[in-house]
Amino acid sequence: MILRLRQAHQAQIRAHVERGYPAEACGIFLGREVDGVRIVERLRLVDNRWADPEEQTHRFLIPPEEVLAAEREAVAEGLEILGFFHSHPDHPARPSNFDREHAWPWYAYLIVSVENGRAIDWRVWELKEDRSAFVERTLEVVP
Repeated sequence: MILRLRQAHQAQIRAHVERGYPAEACGIFLGREVDGVRIVERLRLVDNRWADPEEQTHRFLIPPEEVLAAEREAVAEGLEILGFFHSHPDHPARPSNFDREHAWPWYAYLIVSVENGRAIDWRVWELKEDRSAFVERTLEVVP
């Protein structure tokens, strides 16, 4: 699986995660899959709704109503939810156990490492069907 973003999407994500620092920032990818390439057409930037603000440095929540709204938006535009992104403030762009426990197979999960307020590493992951682990996938950024 390849996740394809436009440079404009990458810039939006960068601004969102850097603005959210030191909390985790998050969002949803809408688009279509063609021959194993998940092509992002739109982003839905989401406020981190984790209940305890002090835990937002290492936890995020996209409320179910946001996912439902994104699904409705996608269907109306002939798209689908391709995956999700979130930041790891001052931590590597690798999924945590918490990420694995709350992820769904098939979807693309982009994790952006943000150190001292700057996005420095971008990695895409997909949860195995048996939910045992994530597999790193390819991120492709195009003009």
